[in-house]
Amino acid sequence: MFVIATAGHINHGKSTLVRALTGMEPDRWAEERRRGLTIDLGFAWTTLPSGRRLAFVDVPGHERFVTNMLAGAGPAPAVMLVVAADEGWRPQSAEHLAALDALGVGHGVLAVTRADLAAPEPALREARARLAGTALAGIPEVAVSGQTGQGVPELLAALDDLAAAMPTPDPAAPVRLWIDRAFTIRGAGTVVTGTLTAGTLRTEDELVLAGPGDAARVRVRGLQTLGETTGETGAPARVAVNLRGVARTDITRGMTLLAPGAWLTTDTLDVRIGGGPAAGERRRPSRDHDGARAQWREGVFHIGSAAVPGRLRILGGDIARLILSRPLPLRIGDRGLLRGVGAGIVRVDVLDVRPPELVRRGAAAARARELATGTPTAADLLRRHGLLRRGELTAMGLAAPAEPVAEDWLADPEHWESLAERLRALVADYAGRHPLNPAIPVDAARTALDLPARGLVEALVRPPLRLAAGRISVPGTSLPHHVLAAVELIRADLAAAPYRAPAAARLTELGITDAALAAAARAGLLLRIADHVVLGPGADVAAAAVLAELPQPFTVSEARIALDTTRRVAVPLLEHLDAKGLTRRIDADRRVIVHGVSAAG
Repeated sequence: MFVIATAGHINHGKSTLVRALTGMEPDRWAEERRRGLTIDLGFAWTTLPSGRRLAFVDVPGHERFVTNMLAGAGPAPAVMLVVAADEGWRPQSAEHLAALDALGVGHGVLAVTRADLAAPEPALREARARLAGTALAGIPEVAVSGQTGQGVPELLAALDDLAAAMPTPDPAAPVRLWIDRAFTIRGAGTVVTGTLTAGTLRTEDELVLAGPGDAARVRVRGLQTLGETTGETGAPARVAVNLRGVARTDITRGMTLLAPGAWLTTDTLDVRIGGGPAAGERRRPSRDHDGARAQWREGVFHIGSAAVPGRLRILGGDIARLILSRPLPLRIGDRGLLRGVGAGIVRVDVLDVRPPELVRRGAAAARARELATGTPTAADLLRRHGLLRRGELTAMGLAAPAEPVAEDWLADPEHWESLAERLRALVADYAGRHPLNPAIPVDAARTALDLPARGLVEALVRPPLRLAAGRISVPGTSLPHHVLAAVELIRADLAAAPYRAPAAARLTELGITDAALAAAARAGLLLRIADHVVLGPGADVAAAAVLAELPQPFTVSEARIALDTTRRVAVPLLEHLDAKGLTRRIDADRRVIVHGVSAAG
């Protein structure tokens, strides 16, 4: 299917032409038919000679209904621009052309209607001249009469050629459907309509309904396109979506149906403005945020079917900040219109949907210089943010420039190397301040580096750093001299009696604390099996080999005698052997050596 907006001034036979092309009445309201004036959006469709199907969104021409016109023309990829042979180019035609050109609509057909009432050549020449220099310059031209049928076959053929030449939208793109109508059908419930410009809709899809209030989850109960029920439809298409989970009264024009997790909503964006009177005003200086006044202009931002009031602040050149009265789902590269900034229509190209705050003197001018070089790339955004989730970058409208550094986190390479250097310095500083426990906890490092996830800290650990048991250290970090001296004396005591751990009095005599014992154990110089109970490294494996020589099973008392130790040592040592899987407890007092442990260890 192909979707086209039908635009033109009033009293030019536009609706008559659509009726002639489709056999359908595009004017939905009785007042429109009574006055011969399109007030709101109309919809009709036809089958072209090739078999392609074409949907028309008929938009109003009167200046009082420009908002409605933009709601219909905004999502349409092409236009049938209508000019009457007996009236020629009108102010409304110029306004429609300005809007279409600002939106970048470059595909269309020029239809000169009422060719039965006046020679079409003068109107064709004038329209051709008006289109010159716009995105619609050189589009096909057809003289036609909706009353007599003159030129209708030629117009259908031109529309068919146009449809064949249009690019095919990505069927896998995330859905963003701008709602242009909502109503209730008895027995079905809430139905919304819109022009699907990319992606695919399916029944039972879960979508996000975004608008002025809180976003809500809804489900697609049913789908229709051009009056036919379907289970799936891809862009481009006019769709009617039957929704489950929302009342008709909760929906207004300009709201959106979004693929979950694929879009960011924002009310603050940095933009490039172009065209229209405001472009001529944009070189007036505006002061930065320094206590002095900044120049703000009021206007209405149009994109898709939405029309949202906003304030525009010129940052420098053609770069501006736009603050909207409510958030919209926008991406970098989106194009909209701004009305009310001066007189006329200003094109707005979205450059950033998560712009930085302008809080320092000169920040606005610096931001303008940053954006003056062009639309930011993914690498540009990563440079500014440092870290972004891949899904967040995609939701901004950009593809990831590299693989994630951890989980789904993307990092600017320079920022990532800076974080690695800071982590090395942090570990060294921590070790200097905690000589008995020199390994910094991962969460403490995450807080110090102001990182959003533990996985990022862990990914930054690279030699000579080591990650073990949730702590980061530099292997080989030496203990204080007095601790090393005390450890040597303890090991000398244990050399003569390996399982007679030094008593608390001996530890006090040596001046070694619990923290020092724990540090020596982490360094592998001692084996700590309980508070105040330490043995030599490898004593547990050696003990298991001794116990393997006993008749199995054996008791705590038998183990104590075999190891020539005390119950103070034997009990925690056996519990340690249980935890390591070297022994297995079979009742309250007896254990066995696990199969495979022998005197050889």
